[in-house]
Amino acid sequence: MSEGAEVTQDAGVGQPIRVVIVDDHEVVAASLARVLDDEPDVMTVGLASSIAQARARVVSAAPDVLILDRRLPDGDGVEAIAGLKALRPSMNVLVLTGSSSDDVLVRALEAGAAGFLSKTRSLGEVTSAVRAAAQGEATISPEMLARLLPKLTRTPAPGPTLTRREEEVLAMLARGLSNAAIAAELVVSVNTVRNHVSNLSAKLGAHSKLEAMSIAIQRGLLSPPG
Repeated sequence: MSEGAEVTQDAGVGQPIRVVIVDDHEVVAASLARVLDDEPDVMTVGLASSIAQARARVVSAAPDVLILDRRLPDGDGVEAIAGLKALRPSMNVLVLTGSSSDDVLVRALEAGAAGFLSKTRSLGEVTSAVRAAAQGEATISPEMLARLLPKLTRTPAPGPTLTRREEEVLAMLARGLSNAAIAAELVVSVNTVRNHVSNLSAKLGAHSKLEAMSIAIQRGLLSPPG
């Protein structure tokens, strides 16, 4: 799902993507920061080695993207996602994953993660993932998406009314289709699909495609694939 998406971010047009990295391994954090800072459109605005420090950096640095490790000295990073996002709702969270179980990844989705960044990925791929997260893209493989979405906890509650076309687009996103693939299937323009994604995300209070899918499934507005 690499097609540019369109959920409005706080960063102004032409402004670099602001990133905070949370990892208690200093070498890992420094390496990620060095790679990101080599890019003209990305800027590391803070490093943190604990959840407490992460909260402080989110408030002081106002990042667009938070790269968050799961295992931190003062707690589970996944359990901290909701609280961190509450401090800055427009911020999208990329969870660093090693060999995390599906249960951990599902908890991250339910907490509002925008995607996952494998620790085995090359440093060069990190920048692409950060750019995607800043644009609200779901940084997750279609295979992982299909595996995790059905495992989300469903607690139907009153929610927004989506149009039939928004429901169709949401279901296609859950299948792992890009904006371009959805446009081809619906025989509409990519810009039209982007508008639908933006509208349904706004209705759901989501800032990424993955968060929109997660919220929709939990509220009973979308049946998970498979």
